[in-house]
Amino acid sequence: MPWPHDRSIYLASRSPRRRELLAHIGVRFTLLLFRARPATDPELSEDALPGEAPRDYVSRVARIKAQAGWQRLLDRRLPVAPVLAADTTVALDGRLFGKAANRTEAGEMLAALSGRRHQVLTAIALAFESRLDSALSVSEVEFRALSAADIDDYLESGEWDDKAGAYAIQGRAARFVAEIRGSHSGIVGLPLYETAQLLERMGALRERRRETQHPA
Repeated sequence: MPWPHDRSIYLASRSPRRRELLAHIGVRFTLLLFRARPATDPELSEDALPGEAPRDYVSRVARIKAQAGWQRLLDRRLPVAPVLAADTTVALDGRLFGKAANRTEAGEMLAALSGRRHQVLTAIALAFESRLDSALSVSEVEFRALSAADIDDYLESGEWDDKAGAYAIQGRAARFVAEIRGSHSGIVGLPLYETAQLLERMGALRERRRETQHPA
């Protein structure tokens, strides 16, 4: 299948943060949204497998999302282009902290992360024709000790909703962070270095530079 001349890609994500990050590195994209959130779509179960390690879990889910996005592109008979998907999770002592189902669960997650160092794992996957490539970013975040008032105030803000680990490092939760080791953009939800490398391997960024240097 031919890849469109403009070399744009599809982004299979509802996250406004990922859209902003992708635009930040100059990648042109079109949103490819599923009918429902992946977590509620039976075709895209985000349930962890028994005994599944955080790295394996997040990589598997990102690849499933990319493959599902590619299939929906074909089903809808859209112009073909690579489909980029991502998944982020938080892990503490091997335990997965996904998106909190409610305020109570969010509070429990924040209390568990209080004063501790945890991992934030974001996997990205790119599907095009028979190719499926992926990459993983693993960062460490250390929270200062949080008081009950800290947690209550943060929960009241509503920022925890739809966030892995029940917090957004680019928002009010930044004041909880004592130290970061790794990729800030990866913690937000789309590791820009790994994403650029993935697109480079697929040829998207090389072609984009040619068009910029030698406009038609």
